[in-house]
Amino acid sequence: MVAARITVNGEEASISPVAPHTTALDFLRERGLTGTKEGCAEGECGACSVLVARPGVNKPTDWVAVNACLVPVAALDGQEIVTSEGLATADAPGTPPVLHPVQEEMAQRGGSQCGYCTPGFICSMAAEYYRPNRCAHAGPEGNDSADADAEHGPNGFDLHALSGNLCRCTGYRPIRDAAFAVGTPADEDPLAQRRELAPPAPAATEYTRDGSTFVRKSTLAETLRLLRERPDAVVLAGSTDWGVEVNIRSRRADCVVAIDRLPELRELTVASDVIEIGAALTLTEIERRLDGEVPLLAELFPQFASRLIRNGATLGGNLGTGSPIGDSPPALLALEASVVLADADGEREVPLADYFTGYRTSVRRPGELIRAVRIPLPLSPVVAFHKIAKRRFDDISSVAAAFALDVEDGIVRKARIGLGGVAATPIRSLATEAVLEGEPWSAETVESAARVLRDEGTPMSDHRASAAYRSAMLGQSLLKLYAHTTEAVSS
Repeated sequence: MVAARITVNGEEASISPVAPHTTALDFLRERGLTGTKEGCAEGECGACSVLVARPGVNKPTDWVAVNACLVPVAALDGQEIVTSEGLATADAPGTPPVLHPVQEEMAQRGGSQCGYCTPGFICSMAAEYYRPNRCAHAGPEGNDSADADAEHGPNGFDLHALSGNLCRCTGYRPIRDAAFAVGTPADEDPLAQRRELAPPAPAATEYTRDGSTFVRKSTLAETLRLLRERPDAVVLAGSTDWGVEVNIRSRRADCVVAIDRLPELRELTVASDVIEIGAALTLTEIERRLDGEVPLLAELFPQFASRLIRNGATLGGNLGTGSPIGDSPPALLALEASVVLADADGEREVPLADYFTGYRTSVRRPGELIRAVRIPLPLSPVVAFHKIAKRRFDDISSVAAAFALDVEDGIVRKARIGLGGVAATPIRSLATEAVLEGEPWSAETVESAARVLRDEGTPMSDHRASAAYRSAMLGQSLLKLYAHTTEAVSS
């Protein structure tokens, strides 16, 4: 096994002698790359954002922004990263660096005040700057200088790329101005050219120090054999959950097994009767590969944390944690999804409705992994995902409700409703589904069903919401869905 090494701003570096739990953020700062900052240590502020070369959707390589505060540096073994310092270029040795176009626009338009958050903003903006299918939007009367909408600039810049970056003092207007002013990468831009080449292949890793080990095997079979031997190991994909445990709660593990780059967990296939999504595909990859093919997921993704988190988070991880307030389970329950569980002896398929057994517990046995999520086809045409939270984006839900209905000739033929935040596990709203099915899709039916929906689950009161509020929001979600469907028909 070769020594663990990563490429930082074009220069190769060994990660030794840091501990296996050391984050990429701490590793970079110890090397003097102090543009990468720690603000929250849990992936909410984006001050630590860096670029990683990952397999592309439209080109061989995408430059992907991730939270360096969450990712163990060992997880980047063999990988290639760029920090805010690496974006600027020098014309010749000894000459001052030339600002990157994103940096130039931030400077010219007053997008930085104290500067603490600025490097993170710049890395997130650079990832969007290099997004291959970003293109200008024509405004009214073909005027390219007019904004296409409030969240997309005339240059095609998607402000959701910055949804995981917070600024305390500058204000977002000049940052938005800078984002909407950047052009397209020049042909000679080295980072743009880099997209045409394949990203670094996943490196088989076994890094041990002070009694702790970080392991990434080459194949799923090898990984499953290891997990049989080490059922106590922490399984790691995007590290958006475990990274918080390490930083905030000082959790440590004797053995961490990375599965994020296993080819068998990174496939997405669409057949005539099912869509199968690999458990280690990031939410961003799923969103861009499906490209709206599953409308309910298309509604979910923009509300799932932030772009920075979605660049690392996976469906397998979100389901594997078993959290009752995870955003994906309600949508997948409404889609009647199942999970494919794999261990060293083989695979089994479990309906998601039967997967959760209690608070953060499931039917998954020691040594088992979630290999894939399967969504049966055809899809129900009437769908919605409603997330009630204190912030519009980048927040934990108080209540989440997902709906998938078949309405034919004005009658509800099938209803599937998934709920989160109202019980110890994500649940199907079976009683409400029964009230709806076979009845007219009418105000009277929906009002009756909404009264039942308010009593589903066992909501509790906490600092996010009271039990009464959660119950009320369930009923309102169904009324909102009906209002939107009738508006669509009338228009």
